[in-house]
Amino acid sequence: MISADQIREHMEVLAQDGAHVGTVDHMDGASRIKLTRKDSADGQHHYIPLDWVDHVDQHVHLAKNADDVKRDWSVN
Repeated sequence: MISADQIREHMEVLAQDGAHVGTVDHMDGASRIKLTRKDSADGQHHYIPLDWVDHVDQHVHLAKNADDVKRDWSVN
């Protein structure tokens, strides 16, 4: 299981298909990752649950493809 302390500010977040979906702004509590606005087409912060993370190395790798991530992420 992935732990919130493995996620660091400015890590790149990659979807299962290898697509860049964002950059970590910070952890929002123990279960959500807040992404930076600078990568966002709509200029908003997006949040993804820690449960979507498959593994962490120098990047955060998700277990969902980019289309599913962008469809299902939250903005608040």
